[in-house]
Amino acid sequence: MAESRSVKMRIESVRRRLDLYYEAEEAILNAKSFKIGSQQVTMADLDDVQKTIKELEAKLDALETRGTEKRRVGRAVFYD
Repeated sequence: MAESRSVKMRIESVRRRLDLYYEAEEAILNAKSFKIGSQQVTMADLDDVQKTIKELEAKLDALETRGTEKRRVGRAVFYD
């Protein structure tokens, strides 16, 4: 039970971060950069934000599917 509560908390945490990254992506797409006087200001790198979104989506999928981010490995030994 404690493990499922921990997984649920991690899922909610990843969802919150993912929502923030979606908002950041939208802000970047609406105004990637702008000029103030002679200075060019870039809000953030779209590629980095989109890369992090993919990573967070994969992490969320793993948590919801397996309850962990780790992959489970099994081994079989066959004898004649």
